[in-house]
Amino acid sequence: MAKIEKVLIANRGEIALRILRACKELGIKTVAVYSTADRDLKHVKLADEAICIGPAPAKESYLNIPSLIAAAEVTGANAIHPGYGFLSENAEFAEIVERSGFIFIGPKSETIRLMGDKVSAIEAMEASGVPCVPGTGVLTDDMEENKALARKIGYPVIIKAAGGGGGRGMRVVYNEEELADTISLTSREADSFFNNPNVFMEKFLENP
Repeated sequence: MAKIEKVLIANRGEIALRILRACKELGIKTVAVYSTADRDLKHVKLADEAICIGPAPAKESYLNIPSLIAAAEVTGANAIHPGYGFLSENAEFAEIVERSGFIFIGPKSETIRLMGDKVSAIEAMEASGVPCVPGTGVLTDDMEENKALARKIGYPVIIKAAGGGGGRGMRVVYNEEELADTISLTSREADSFFNNPNVFMEKFLENP
């Protein structure tokens, strides 16, 4: 494997700061990326270099794969670290990074594809005999079916982004009246943060 010499950090805020600190300890140069709304954040000022990747909406900046690849090319970075959240669990991103000639700091794309999507990860665990919390596959738009699933699992349930991470895209539902709005809201948030609107349902364990 090629030596990591300069890392583009495809994330922001505290996550980027942690990666910056690790790179500094290892003597590795860093490139911070930022949206137009984040130009004054601390990670932008502390990195060796910084480059704007787009406007404030995450879809147009931190989730914009072509912009991130272009930023790595322009700055001469030879590795990309996704942090967590955003594109860190996106198998396509990992593949594109490697195909573009950069080192992807993270799991192989096939591992992300299996475990980055929570629904497929649960299916893989169940197939291996691992006990799992009662839940569903990806929810459809059939709200009567979703209500029946929630009743079968038992309230409270939690709606989760299938492709989520970093604590985003999760909401607890305590009764049937809240279910439809919560599914819709969580799906929109999942699409905004992870470019994937799919959500699923699990039993919420209040006292595990």
